[in-house]
Amino acid sequence: MLASLNGQILEAEEALVPANDVGLLRGDGVFEVIRVYNGVPFALEEHFERMERSATKLMITFDRAAIEADTAALLEAAPGHDGCLRLVSTGAGTRLGFIEALPPIPPSITLTTLPYSSTILLDGIKSLSYAANMLATRIAVDRGASEALLVTESGTVLEGPRQSFVASLDGERLVTPPLSDRVLDSITRRVLLGTGLVEEESISVDQIPQIKEAFLASTLREVHPVSAIDDHQIEAPGPLSAAVDKVLRATIAEAVGQPA
Repeated sequence: MLASLNGQILEAEEALVPANDVGLLRGDGVFEVIRVYNGVPFALEEHFERMERSATKLMITFDRAAIEADTAALLEAAPGHDGCLRLVSTGAGTRLGFIEALPPIPPSITLTTLPYSSTILLDGIKSLSYAANMLATRIAVDRGASEALLVTESGTVLEGPRQSFVASLDGERLVTPPLSDRVLDSITRRVLLGTGLVEEESISVDQIPQIKEAFLASTLREVHPVSAIDDHQIEAPGPLSAAVDKVLRATIAEAVGQPA
């Protein structure tokens, strides 16, 4: 696996970060994960923009021009790569990039609801401080599910620890929680909303038994059907999910210049 460390291309195991880097010690930094299709990254500009916004909100130095140059060199060093690209910029100014394989993704996924409260200071920021997100997944697995579905203490459904949540309550419309519910401004979520097949609407925990179909959406998972939420069994994939998956794949294929 190849990596870039402050612009130097090397093997990933050789990309060593100083032990006192605040990105390691305190999770002080920002990151993005970009899907790469046969050497072509999808929505790369949008990822750069969100990374820069996150760094600005964290009030840390971010050298976008250097990150862009690092990324171009890393992709050039791995022609035809089909997988993902991870970019990191720490509060200490360390720039990291990794070419990675896609993780295994099962055909469908089960969720368990988990109360969650985020700090308002991190709203809209994709930071390295992901300990709570990782713990949420471990708790879900410990309960026998595949992933967590984060909900507020007042009962508002939010998202997965690293994914947007989309559901149909009536079998006719797909909805996803609005940004005003304090969910991440996911790039995949933006693309789905842009198709016109998904709308913004708050979802209550009390409505989960009404859900006809649902999926998690993310850069790596794309559309990942949900087969159960707690004890509620769901058709996976449902017809609406299959339709939006087809449109999303066609949108990505067109953007990266590949056949749908």
